[in-house]
Amino acid sequence: MTFIENFPFFSILLSLGSGVLTSIMNKKAARIWNTLIMLVIGSLSFVLLVYLLGTGESFTFMMGHFPAPWGNEIRAGALEAGMALFFVMIMFLSLKGGEQHLDEEIEESKINLYYIMINLLLSSLLALIYTNDLFTAYVFVEINTIAACGLIMIRQNGRTIEAATRYMIMAQLGSGLLLMGLCILYDITGHLLMSNIKESVALVYAEGTYNIPLIASIAMICVGLAIKSALYPFHTWLPNAYGNATVSSAAILSSLVSKGYIFLLIKIFYRVVGFDIIVDSKIINILFVFGLLGMIMGSVNAIQENDIRRMIAFSSVAQIGYIYMGFGLGTTMGMVASVFHILSHASSKSLLFIAASGLTDVSGHSKKFEKLTGSGFRNPIAGLAFSIGACSMVGLPLFSGFISKLLFAQAAVQLSLSKLLPTMICLAISTVLNAIYFMKTVLRIYTPVKGNREKIEMPNKGKYTFTLVCMIVINMILGCCSQPIVDWIESGLAIFG
Repeated sequence: MTFIENFPFFSILLSLGSGVLTSIMNKKAARIWNTLIMLVIGSLSFVLLVYLLGTGESFTFMMGHFPAPWGNEIRAGALEAGMALFFVMIMFLSLKGGEQHLDEEIEESKINLYYIMINLLLSSLLALIYTNDLFTAYVFVEINTIAACGLIMIRQNGRTIEAATRYMIMAQLGSGLLLMGLCILYDITGHLLMSNIKESVALVYAEGTYNIPLIASIAMICVGLAIKSALYPFHTWLPNAYGNATVSSAAILSSLVSKGYIFLLIKIFYRVVGFDIIVDSKIINILFVFGLLGMIMGSVNAIQENDIRRMIAFSSVAQIGYIYMGFGLGTTMGMVASVFHILSHASSKSLLFIAASGLTDVSGHSKKFEKLTGSGFRNPIAGLAFSIGACSMVGLPLFSGFISKLLFAQAAVQLSLSKLLPTMICLAISTVLNAIYFMKTVLRIYTPVKGNREKIEMPNKGKYTFTLVCMIVINMILGCCSQPIVDWIESGLAIFG
């Protein structure tokens, strides 16, 4: 084993240990330490990605001295390393983009508590990406849930407490179903390590024994993670949570938290059950239907909103629908499109939330559309960034959203009419609906107003501008240099199982 193969474990341990250390730090020290740790983890992830791209293989890291089936393992390939690097980058930029609001939105004595939640959230996301053990995955699913709930309610007002309560109720419902599914799977196979479970599942499915409990287990796991990732119609907690959380929290929650659960579901598809069995079970057809419904209904709800933050939040419901629709296509190309859309949506949605905060800051801190009129002139960089994020969500060329929709369409044309027509129709309808509410907002922020509106000079404006520029660059790299990224996803999925 080379030293580099320790990097996934180091990354998880660093972020988890930092949560303990920041609990005894003051605000400034906690912020500096968190920045340093994220830079270190990002560097480790980058080195690991380069190493794995060079080897073209994956590896397992056994923690402790106990081999399977009693031990605990980490598994890393190019897809996991790249996803970890991407998650760290988006979280870092989301924090820096909303940093100037933390002092206004959170009591000073609770700033270090905020960074505890951030570190716990990062450790759980990294663990979900790297773990090769279902019990460990469940533990970090719960850590992820608790940390996300803390990020929502740390503002300590009535709306955030209500939003956090709704989130926790739905999240625990999803966790309960997930745990029941994992328990049944353990009863059937007798294993917790993913590779061992896959061997047992293949044998059980081939023999035709315990097929009904197996399908029930897979269904519970899928529904549980669908609830936690806000697939329509399990999204009711999402608008209030994203709309009332701090700026950084909203950007992180919308772009990363649900994607951690989705990435775990992809691992279960490939590494636990086997993608062929998932397709044969017909469960993906149910995910396909709810994905299509989410694409449409999320956008319909967004059109009806008069609050920019809630509009962006409802847009996330539609984008989660895209990902599950890709799963439902039941092909490798559909999975590639869904994984690419995880990247596209994360980069675009964090950009939109951070940019929207700049627009509201120069509009009397109001999130209502009528107050945002002309805000693109009062804060040019925020207006430009929001417009680019909106163009990506609509799916205009040069931006990441265009590549996502193109990949979904390419995956659909390889199928029969039963899935080709619904996919193409819903892609077209969703694109039109996206254009209605995003372009309406862009026109609003660039509509001149008579007289002068209040203009608030933001502290650390240079840092805010730098953050938005970095997010724009990431989005355009995904849109203009997509082929190497698609090749990376395809090769990663090929060795994923």
